[in-house]
Amino acid sequence: MTGGSSSVRRPAAAGRSRGNASGSEPEQDARRSAAAAAAAARRRGRGDHAPLRLVEVSPRNLLLLGIASVSLLAVAFVVYTGGWREEAVEEGETPLRRVVRSVTPLDAPRMMDLPQFQGDHKESLYWGTYRPNVYLGIRARDYGRQMLLDHGLLLTTSFMKEKGEGSGYGGDWAVRLDAKNEGPSLSEDQESTTHLFFYIADEAGNSITMGSHVPSSRGHVLLASGSHEEIGNWEVHLRSEDNLEIHRAGFKSISMHNLSDLVQKSLATNAMQSGKLNLPDMAEHSSNVIIYQVSTKHPAKIDIVFLSGASSENPMIAERINRLTGPVLSTRLESKQKDFEKRYDQIFNLNNKIVSKELSVGLAALSNLLGGIGYFYGQSRIALPKGFTQKNGDKYIPYWPASLYTAVPSRSFFPRGFLWDEGFHQLVIWRWDVHISMDIIGHWLDLINADGWIPREQILGAEALSKVPEEFVLQYPSNGNPPTLFLALRDLASGIHANQFSDEEAEKISTFLERAYVRLNSWFQWFNSTQTGKYEGTFYWHGRDSMATRELNPKTLTSGLDDYPRASHPNDEERHVDLRCWMLLATNCMCSIAEFLKADNSLEKDYHKMSNKLSDFGLLNKMHLDDKTGAYFDYGNHTEKVRLRWYEVKDNDVMRRELLRETLQSPQLQLVPHVGYVSLFPFMLGAIPPESWVLDKQLDLISNSSILWTDYGLRSLSRTSSIYMKRNTEHDPPYWRGPIWINMNYMTLSALHHYAHEDGPYKTRAKELYDELRSNLIRNIVHNYHETGFFWENYDQKNKGKGKGARSFTGWTSLVVLIMAESYPTLHR
Repeated sequence: MTGGSSSVRRPAAAGRSRGNASGSEPEQDARRSAAAAAAAARRRGRGDHAPLRLVEVSPRNLLLLGIASVSLLAVAFVVYTGGWREEAVEEGETPLRRVVRSVTPLDAPRMMDLPQFQGDHKESLYWGTYRPNVYLGIRARDYGRQMLLDHGLLLTTSFMKEKGEGSGYGGDWAVRLDAKNEGPSLSEDQESTTHLFFYIADEAGNSITMGSHVPSSRGHVLLASGSHEEIGNWEVHLRSEDNLEIHRAGFKSISMHNLSDLVQKSLATNAMQSGKLNLPDMAEHSSNVIIYQVSTKHPAKIDIVFLSGASSENPMIAERINRLTGPVLSTRLESKQKDFEKRYDQIFNLNNKIVSKELSVGLAALSNLLGGIGYFYGQSRIALPKGFTQKNGDKYIPYWPASLYTAVPSRSFFPRGFLWDEGFHQLVIWRWDVHISMDIIGHWLDLINADGWIPREQILGAEALSKVPEEFVLQYPSNGNPPTLFLALRDLASGIHANQFSDEEAEKISTFLERAYVRLNSWFQWFNSTQTGKYEGTFYWHGRDSMATRELNPKTLTSGLDDYPRASHPNDEERHVDLRCWMLLATNCMCSIAEFLKADNSLEKDYHKMSNKLSDFGLLNKMHLDDKTGAYFDYGNHTEKVRLRWYEVKDNDVMRRELLRETLQSPQLQLVPHVGYVSLFPFMLGAIPPESWVLDKQLDLISNSSILWTDYGLRSLSRTSSIYMKRNTEHDPPYWRGPIWINMNYMTLSALHHYAHEDGPYKTRAKELYDELRSNLIRNIVHNYHETGFFWENYDQKNKGKGKGARSFTGWTSLVVLIMAESYPTLHR
């Protein structure tokens, strides 16, 4: 069961892609998305194959409900059939076959076909708040509560569902809207009218019958009814004891992403014709979308009830409505809230680990993460190889139609699935509900294609596409993303070994891992065949732009660390230490799963061999360690003598200034001397022996305030770096070049906690640093939350730890609840 406690978020424009904030949030987001897309598009080829290689739906038609205040009207509410042509490559050559494979599902049993995801589990998740990009979106797929602050209006929304006698598939559900002024109570003369808009839609195009729009002071009013293949007849009722004015409009529309435009046009037309700013109380023929405008003064309480398997003649209708409205609903919501808080205390056991004012922040972090779980359906757009175009001019080919159940990084800025974020999300979610976590991970694994690749950003459906410019949505099948799902999968496998789960949970996890093993192997082999370096045992993130002229240091978007400095001149000699460590995590996880499954075959032996190679401490140090500083560095064609300089450029006989990169010294193969998060990756994953002098040096790096340490968490890049807090382009401010990121700090804390419990000469020092870093992180996140009402994408190491970037970032920043609980994975060497 998902749930939520009180949390506050303010309206913000939907973001286009992951980015850091400078100036207004929508403005900076557009800039970063443009830069990100440009960098990702410049390198599309598949990588070299290396000797470490081990081995050679139809859409659901769902009902929607979305809610927004009148001030949000400007914000969104709510099969490949042609051939392609190519001029230089003949049909049947390798590039064309790669195109076909890139949009072909992996030939393996689907995760979501497992029995544990069918039956009661599937029905229990049929309805939920699965549209994270709107204030409150109910979509087919139990309780939840949120507080929204919008220009002085405090809107509390509560959601509850139940399966009772007479209910159809998925059961019934209720939404309570509680509107009041944020500040002191106003006199009757001072009260203003608030207009709340919500809509009911059938994506299958089935017509909806419009009910009454006259509120009843004596009970409920039928707003709409219809019939749906999966749930039978349905009805929506409204009940309120307050003085309401209701207007509505019906539309026939196959798209759900343009409803705000329909509302604005309808309001404007009716205003010109009648002089009243309200919906016209008219409907198009066979309308499948009904929009309601509820006008009321504060305070007001409105209950909206959805009944499945309903018909007006059913004598149970009145009783079912009564159970989900009025005083009965109030009592049940209060009970659900207490149950949620009790379960939170039982799972995370924070009472003796943090002070009282921090308890509510941890609860809010968990609640916001769970409240951001969404359900999406659509087709990713996969970039065609250079030189290929569709007959219609498109430079992409659709992925197969697929669904995705996922937690989103930020409801207001990034309301879609991101692959590398998801692994961190699941570290929290599996501890709350392992069944939901497996459901989410299973959906991601079902997206693996015939080559073993998963698109790293999921922009599924017309609504999601409407918020991202088309040129920024293409996914490149040569580009990867950190395989962080292995973090959660390792926890599940380790948890079974440690008897951490109930017998029922352990059985389902075992079945899940057995089915997942084939898909995980394919995913691993994709990394091991496309992201390998020039020499055996080396890896680098493919996709960097070797021809970049406008970037100070070509970004590595595929690593998830975007503008973190790498070799100044990308080529195939690069070695990236973070990717090497991700591969070590993956091999260890695959070994753990194989041992659990009692697999005794050549594949399992190959994973053990590779794990031993990647665990070779001497080899790791030979490739990546700087003996003087004890820092681990990337390796590549690099020079520190680069800068951005203004040039006069002639463009169509017009002179203009352009900021371009200037290289003052020829690059040479060497370690890339930038201390930061990447330098700590072997430490983060427990790859350093507890008795090694290297561990002492790593602790020096962490604790040095001139390098990584701050009173608010570890900065992402050392103050001594030549690129510290430098812009990457004219419009590209520093992102992973100084700010404090919670996911990397959590991994560092996990390692400090590990070494604080390992016998060795640095055990006491690791414990001291662990305690201080944990305290700093909790204090700063809690302070920012109390001050602003938000969790933030990252925190400003130069401005007293102030939150920055995307606000309402309740993805991996929610790891604060695990930091509070001191809940970390077991690290194995």
